[in-house]
Amino acid sequence: MPPRPLVSLLPPRLLLQGLLTLVLLGQAPGCASYSERTAEARARAAQGDYAAGAADLDRLLGVKEPGEQPTKFGDHTGLMLLERGMTFQAQGLYGLASRDLEVADKELELLDISADVIGNIGKYIYSDSAPRYKASPFEKLALNAMNILNYLAEGDLRGARVESKRFTVMRDYIEERDPNRAHGTIGSYLSGFVFEQLGERNEAMRYYDEALDGRSLVSLKEPVARLATQTRYRGSNITDFLGRRESLVEPSWRPPEGPETGEILTVVALGRVPFKIPRRVPIGAAVGMAGAYVTGNLDVLRYSAFKVVVYPELVPAPRTFSRFAVEVDGESVRADLVSNLAAETERDYEFIRPKIIGAAISRMIARAVIAEGFRAAGNQESNGLGNILALLAEGTLVGMDTPDTRSWTLLPAAIYVARTRVAPGPHTVRVDLGGGERAQREIEVDVPAGGYATAVVTTLR
Repeated sequence: MPPRPLVSLLPPRLLLQGLLTLVLLGQAPGCASYSERTAEARARAAQGDYAAGAADLDRLLGVKEPGEQPTKFGDHTGLMLLERGMTFQAQGLYGLASRDLEVADKELELLDISADVIGNIGKYIYSDSAPRYKASPFEKLALNAMNILNYLAEGDLRGARVESKRFTVMRDYIEERDPNRAHGTIGSYLSGFVFEQLGERNEAMRYYDEALDGRSLVSLKEPVARLATQTRYRGSNITDFLGRRESLVEPSWRPPEGPETGEILTVVALGRVPFKIPRRVPIGAAVGMAGAYVTGNLDVLRYSAFKVVVYPELVPAPRTFSRFAVEVDGESVRADLVSNLAAETERDYEFIRPKIIGAAISRMIARAVIAEGFRAAGNQESNGLGNILALLAEGTLVGMDTPDTRSWTLLPAAIYVARTRVAPGPHTVRVDLGGGERAQREIEVDVPAGGYATAVVTTLR
């Protein structure tokens, strides 16, 4: 026999009235998941119509004027601002993008995964009815990195410096709590570039040392070698990099030299990270995936008519552009893959996936217990009625349960960086995109003597 649920101790007629209310609530229009609500904005981005995507997000934010800041902040507002900020960056509206990301940064708390050992976070993020969205560690670091890029594109080194410090504070906090989750290579790389341009060489080398952790970046060969002659700072990665830099691929084009030489920083952000959708899986398979993160007596599920678990599963975003080439004034320039945010998204999700599924099963058990209460009450009223009432109650609760599919869906999948030393003056940066479609972006920049210019291509497709 299944365990007798407490709900079955209530008077049968009271339970039947409660079931009627439950069914009526279940007939109301269901709440769409986050991925469903933002599907149109993603579709617009996939077509390259970023202005229309921003307009869709304006509607979701409840603002009257395009790009207006919301006056009321709900559970999803900070996340929606991240999405809209990326549509602005893709349009080259870096000031608007920076503003949205800054406001979002103040709204979004960090989801502290490292402190969770019993699966409470899985319960928090399982349902869209959960409290205000909290950003994952890699999302928080990516937010700061994307905003550093916005400031660099605007030529605002002071703003970029402040954002780099925010990145450092967040990265150090995550590093202290869980060293294996402190990603953010693109943030370290761009921060190094910021401090190099500011003439703060020790800080620049420290950030470059972080960026070189576990990887070789050809684009840092010249900057690190040059800075090594101007500062004694050496981290372990810098030391190793300097020792083997001669084996790195030599560029086919020799940059000009001299104190007046400037630099072009080209950043290409391709695609979008995977996002979550509601997914159904048989209960047996779900229990195997959840492991110990299940609360409740699984025996009650033997009497459940619903043998599937619904949970938020990560799926890849369609990719239009899979390759690209960078040219500066007609000369080919090699670009480094600095951050694979798609892989970081998947790694982060796999870490928490058992807890999410465990939360889904726990909610399923709770529904089954309630259904057993209605079964007992119905059988007291009329023999055989209980099975119908149990099925109706459980089916209604299943229909009202919406898995939490919230995440930063318009975050680029991969970020590449190319650097070119040039003489002062005007230059042309061309990025040829290929894959499912072909496209070309041409950006005119004016490099000041001893300074820099930034060319950013964000496709979100």
